Amino acid sequence: MKSTSPLKIVFMGTPDFAVPALEALEKSQHQVQAVVTVPDKQQGRGRKKRPSAVKATALKLDLRILQPEKLKDPDFVDTLSELAPDLIVVVAFRILPEEIFSIPALGSFNLHASLLPRYRGAAPIHWALLNGDKETGVTTFFLKRRVDTGNVILQSKVRIHDDDNLHTLYEKLCNLGAELVLETVDRISAGDLSSGEQDNALATPAPKVTSETRRLDFNEGAEACHNRTRAFSPSPGAFTYRSGTLLKILSTQVVSLEGSPGSIVEVSDNTFTIACAQNALEVHIVQPESKKKMDVSAYLRGNPLKPGDTLG
Repeated sequence: MKSTSPLKIVFMGTPDFAVPALEALEKSQHQVQAVVTVPDKQQGRGRKKRPSAVKATALKLDLRILQPEKLKDPDFVDTLSELAPDLIVVVAFRILPEEIFSIPALGSFNLHASLLPRYRGAAPIHWALLNGDKETGVTTFFLKRRVDTGNVILQSKVRIHDDDNLHTLYEKLCNLGAELVLETVDRISAGDLSSGEQDNALATPAPKVTSETRRLDFNEGAEACHNRTRAFSPSPGAFTYRSGTLLKILSTQVVSLEGSPGSIVEVSDNTFTIACAQNALEVHIVQPESKKKMDVSAYLRGNPLKPGDTLG
């Protein structure tokens, strides 16, 4: 790579997924002029206002923080224009209007948790697991008007293991993304990159997940049910119903047993097994409604099951 010179950067992000990227930039030779994040939100029983994960990190790093209610607010636009950043770096934030992403001299880029054009949308990690993919990754791309369609700068791949769930894959992509963000900034600084247009014919959607997306359907094969469990574990959890009461299923394994879909085909001290359209789902960790997650052994002590019982 050619030698780089420090760039002035405005960083935009909200959740903990964006924190490693912010920390990597702050430790680098580049200057983080300001951090833009959402306004503090009321959370918890006391409804106290709490900062986003990105704001909490920015406070620790003693960085300037901007929290606009509306991104098109003239005062906010003027503030960014006065900062005159070389780059805007976006990780898990809101959709930027053109009057914002067109401000930096060298452009604005986003980190997306998929190998674009695959999984454009709000939930790329969930959908990679839901579809049983064996590989995913992260992409940096320049922003343009249509969401997730800009020219790709860099990509980095990661293997999805059979025991990966939402938490473990999220952590992998979070850290991989931080490395890619810093490499992208360095390459832009050095003038050592070329970006390429996405092939729209290969694009796949990753829409926001809903409660219905999380609902287990035992008329699907056990592999599909297992992938649905992985995609929402440990939170918010895939779920089914037992006697009308919601039961989250958080850890499973596919086994070669048959039965009527939704029926319990086997019960042991530590597991119970639910028949699916093809094969069966062996359950290891559950979370009953309004209770903490627990091993199946603990669940069965207070909620016994027997072969022939049904769920769903």
